[in-house]
Amino acid sequence: MTTPSAYTLADFVTTVRDELGLPLADEQVAADFDDLPEWDSLHLLKLVTAVEQATGHPVPVGRVLEARSLKEIYDLAVPA
Repeated sequence: MTTPSAYTLADFVTTVRDELGLPLADEQVAADFDDLPEWDSLHLLKLVTAVEQATGHPVPVGRVLEARSLKEIYDLAVPA
């Protein structure tokens, strides 16, 4: 488990790739979900769980549901 500030965007991308099995390119992290060919709502639930386990902190699910990209989810999960 890492502290939120130690959980980098690179760590987040690795989580997406490893936990969700999505072949995410680094530049796709800011893409709209509609532009991610394999994205679906089940991935969102799995991602929230994986990020909470990695950081040891809750992710604001209500706000995550409004996010339009993985980068937005990362920014909500790991505030600056």
